[in-house]
Amino acid sequence: MKNILAVAGRELRAYFTSPIAYVVLTVFVFMSGMFFQGYLGDVFAYALQVRQFGGGQPIDMPGLVIQASLGTLSGILLFIVPITTMGLFAEEKKRGTMELLLTLPLSDFQLVMGKFAAAVVFYLAMLVISAIPMSVLFLYGDPAWGPIVAAGLGIFLYGVSLLAIGLFISTLTENQIIAGVLSFGVAVLLLMVDRLGDDQTSAVGQVLSYLSILGHLDSFLQGVLATSHVVFYLSLMMLGLFLTYRSIDAMRWKG
Repeated sequence: MKNILAVAGRELRAYFTSPIAYVVLTVFVFMSGMFFQGYLGDVFAYALQVRQFGGGQPIDMPGLVIQASLGTLSGILLFIVPITTMGLFAEEKKRGTMELLLTLPLSDFQLVMGKFAAAVVFYLAMLVISAIPMSVLFLYGDPAWGPIVAAGLGIFLYGVSLLAIGLFISTLTENQIIAGVLSFGVAVLLLMVDRLGDDQTSAVGQVLSYLSILGHLDSFLQGVLATSHVVFYLSLMMLGLFLTYRSIDAMRWKG
């Protein structure tokens, strides 16, 4: 555990000693805040319309704004996550420090988990900062906690599974740009799998639909917390980490 924390601390310091972390945080917070303001304006206009003309069913307006904002983050993360993972191993290989890491008294598991832990902490920081504007809705409203917690958990699991995939792809090249583009491409492929599944009624189509990363997220955003969706994201995360571990092990054997 000590070695994992040491690797994670080293990686977090590397994040914040480069401009990439600040650029990513700025872009992510700006875009999430922009969409939040848009959804808030739409809901406010709808509330005024209902008040003026009457009618309509009681709706949890603050909860809807938060859930819609979290749903929009899924699209933003397709671009942001590859940027946060592209240099985790690619930069080490480019600078020639990968060989040094492999000679340290670290197991491959500790190295992978340390890098992954740093990426998860940075991702959590992004989510927390982007959620600050949403706290206003809790001050002036009383949204239902259940659907919001489910949506937040879904976004977290969705993000960490993409982080694990990006971590693996970062081991395949020493060029950060290539790693970022490949990570984005794989994420989009997993997104498009859902569209392919819609056109098929066979068993293959059902499998393709199940592999959709957004298909499982939709249930979370609707406030449904199902074990099958949690298992899917955890399985995808573990697959990414396992492939990363095997890739690092191959580097060690190649010398």
